[in-house]
Amino acid sequence: MTQVTLTQRQIRKDNPVLALIGKVLLYVVLIGVSIFTLIPFVWMISSSLKLDREVFVYPIRWIPETFHWENFRLIWEKVPLVTYFKNTAFIAIVVTFLQTLTSSFAAYAFAKLNFKGRDILFLAYIATIAVPWQAYMLPQFIMMRSMGLYDTLWAMVVLQAFSAFGVFLMRQFYQNIPNELCEAARIDGLSEYGIWARIMLPLSKAAIATLVIFTFVGTWNDYMGPMIYLTRDINKTVQVGLRRFIQENSSDYHLIMAASLCSLLPVSVVFLCLQKYFIEGIATSGLKG
Repeated sequence: MTQVTLTQRQIRKDNPVLALIGKVLLYVVLIGVSIFTLIPFVWMISSSLKLDREVFVYPIRWIPETFHWENFRLIWEKVPLVTYFKNTAFIAIVVTFLQTLTSSFAAYAFAKLNFKGRDILFLAYIATIAVPWQAYMLPQFIMMRSMGLYDTLWAMVVLQAFSAFGVFLMRQFYQNIPNELCEAARIDGLSEYGIWARIMLPLSKAAIATLVIFTFVGTWNDYMGPMIYLTRDINKTVQVGLRRFIQENSSDYHLIMAASLCSLLPVSVVFLCLQKYFIEGIATSGLKG
């Protein structure tokens, strides 16, 4: 098998035309898959700028004859989307900050500090990832109600302030940083908090960006949590608000598409701003451990 692979590589190396054809075919396949993936998003953007009667016209008219920008004004008048966006932005930003802070703290301890039972504690904490949320959903609900946080935005913040996945991701990245840097900093009199702030964080921008993207997108798109813990309309998030919008405007597909497009914009902006660090973080995390 190895000999066959080496022979194929040698053929491609000796035959630049064959190598070029293979590269062209690869790009064609990748472009085709990308276009297929983007079709629903293009249709959503197109539908958000049409009248309702034009949405399901066949054959599909990808570019509307008239762009109805007023659709994006009407959606804010139908339901209090501004309130939903404010609530979601508050939860997503605070949870992202707290998860990044707590995960990086815990990851530094698990990766660079030696204490009794460290590896066992880490495995026990990471094992919680395998526990389905439905298994501890009821105890969490009882805890939030007994703490007086039910139907408040802080309930969502407290529940998502810690992340086993975030600790795992950051720890794997921290382990790639040489221990000699930490030892030299300790010799110079730098505290563990100083090492974390001045050495570990500046060297882990890729891992932090990756964690920020995962946390922000997951929190922004969360539906079940706000649906369970938030009952008053003034506390609802954008995903629950979209559900209400669909129920009240089930026949206005052009408005539904416009509202859905607006809900996608924040996560798209965050991903586009951090995508270069995201690729680097995925490529480097987990190489050592």
